[in-house]
Amino acid sequence: MAELNAHIPEGDLTEKWTKLRSSMPLVNPSNKRSIEIIVVGSGLAGASAAATLAEMGYKVKCFCFQDSPRRAHSIAAQGGINAAKNYQNDGDSTYRLFYDTIKGGDYRAREANVHRLAEVSVNIIDQAVAQGVPLAREYGGLLDNRSFGGTQVQRTFYAAGQTGQQLLLGAYSALERQIGMGKVEMFTRHEMLEVVKIDGKARGIIARNLITGELERHFGHAVLICSGGYGNVFYLSTNAMGSNATAAWKAHKQGAYFGNPCFTQIHPTCIPVSGDHQSKLTLMSESLRNDGRIWVPKKKDDTRKPTDIPEDERDYYLERRYPAFGNLVPRDVASRAAKERCDAGYGVGKSKLAVYLDFAANTERYGRIEATKHNNFNPDHETCMKLGKEVIKEKYGNLFDMYKQITGEDPYEFPMRIYPAVHYTMGGLWVDYNLMTTVPGLYALGEANFSDHGANRLGASALMQGLADGYFVIPATIGAYLSKDLATKAISTDHPAFVEAENNVKSIIDKFFAIKGTKSVDYFHKKLGKIMWDKCGMARNAQDLQQGILEIQQLRKDFWSDVRVPGEANEFNPELEKAGRVADFIELGELMCMDALNRNESCGGHFREEYQTPEGEALRDDENYAYVSAWEYSGDVQFTLHKEELKFENIKIAQRSYK
Repeated sequence: MAELNAHIPEGDLTEKWTKLRSSMPLVNPSNKRSIEIIVVGSGLAGASAAATLAEMGYKVKCFCFQDSPRRAHSIAAQGGINAAKNYQNDGDSTYRLFYDTIKGGDYRAREANVHRLAEVSVNIIDQAVAQGVPLAREYGGLLDNRSFGGTQVQRTFYAAGQTGQQLLLGAYSALERQIGMGKVEMFTRHEMLEVVKIDGKARGIIARNLITGELERHFGHAVLICSGGYGNVFYLSTNAMGSNATAAWKAHKQGAYFGNPCFTQIHPTCIPVSGDHQSKLTLMSESLRNDGRIWVPKKKDDTRKPTDIPEDERDYYLERRYPAFGNLVPRDVASRAAKERCDAGYGVGKSKLAVYLDFAANTERYGRIEATKHNNFNPDHETCMKLGKEVIKEKYGNLFDMYKQITGEDPYEFPMRIYPAVHYTMGGLWVDYNLMTTVPGLYALGEANFSDHGANRLGASALMQGLADGYFVIPATIGAYLSKDLATKAISTDHPAFVEAENNVKSIIDKFFAIKGTKSVDYFHKKLGKIMWDKCGMARNAQDLQQGILEIQQLRKDFWSDVRVPGEANEFNPELEKAGRVADFIELGELMCMDALNRNESCGGHFREEYQTPEGEALRDDENYAYVSAWEYSGDVQFTLHKEELKFENIKIAQRSYK
């Protein structure tokens, strides 16, 4: 059994990373040329890691299931990326970003990792600018910032409402440069289906060519899992339909512990569900809370148009409950508050499962500023709204257009309707300070690991973590492992371990086709999603979780006896791809419910109804649950819990307050 050692460096928190980098064993340039590294995933974490490691001289193989690295789901991130540069001179600092992240995660993250993230955040912006990423700038040319939830400073850098896309294009350009130089071999339309271990170390993967169906063996001295999160276990989420947990789950079943699986983020600003026909949900960026005000009518079941409801009949409930942060409370707090209002009968729209996000006040404010610039010191309301609309359009235009295309409503004229939805998973493969899992030579980066966000991720920190891990952390830490592995020459893929791993993959594929059941893969995925949302969603309780586990176990039996996978194995077969992913989601869903049942407290996105304050806020139990739950796969969908104790030596642990 692997010992759960986070390998956190000794010394003062502010010096841990600097000292470690300065003393970390290195691999000399000539030796790097003979070391092969496999990177699974080509999003921000994967592309930045593959490009940077190749620049350093390593031989890199990068795999993605999309037809191009630039189609990774990082492209969908909208609002921005955090960095402690204090450009606004509003009191920001490395320590404040560190503190906000620990507090925002409800004191369930590892101090050392979070401080390192805050330290390298400033380097990410410099890297992006050097790559030509068109981050927004003020009139004078300086980079602009906006506000995000859980903070009282403006530290979020952005590129309109497409920050993820622009940052991914920067990383993609760096990756393509290395591909063009022959330093990275890119495998698009390939899916990793197994980790190959030799003598206990990760030594390669089995991948399926999604076009031909052929199974391929690939050797690597180290394997990096950069495959994103597992939000699609809920079926409806803001993730792309292809986003899945298979790479991480296969790593888990080969011995990599899974950390905090129940920590799921419900994003407060999503377009509400419109019917059973939907396959995914659409996120409206958290940046919209920067200028929008959230409200519901004060009267239950109010059927009037929002523009017909006067100001004194509106409940700006976030501003009322959390005056210090208002609409910029963290995501878990905002989501639960929206659910509470809707459950109480104040929801809007046909479903009554929505609240308003209104831009009228700030549109008028921006318009007044613009009018003043034109020497109009007493503009009327119509002029203010017209000029303000142009400012809003420049800052958020593509988001407003997206909303109109999906809903048919003009958000410039009427408030947006929003409701919480599954977005991000804070849980993931357990990693130490060097980003290595409990399997030697197997690393996890970005959303695929658990490391930086605790029980709730602050907005604009996903892009920050993915790029921090890929550009700055793994290039420094991987040398410590590889420097001790220089004697290992490339291992032939004819090795018995590769043969066995490929046979294991083939047997699962054959099993899918042998079932010849009556139900589609989507049928089971939707069933799982409903169980997860109802029993392990925005609110959980012991009875529901116990029932959910039983329902998932039965669903697993039904899946393996009645799923129908059409087509053949040796061809392009999307249903086969989905079958493998849903099989993994079903097992992961059970573990998520087990983890949520085991954690008898509320923290961040994990809200147990039995554990809440009189005001309805999350009630932590720091005496018994200040730890990372790290689950070991024990075989046959059985799991063993290990605990990494969390120590807070630089921050005073306290009940979160945003009032």
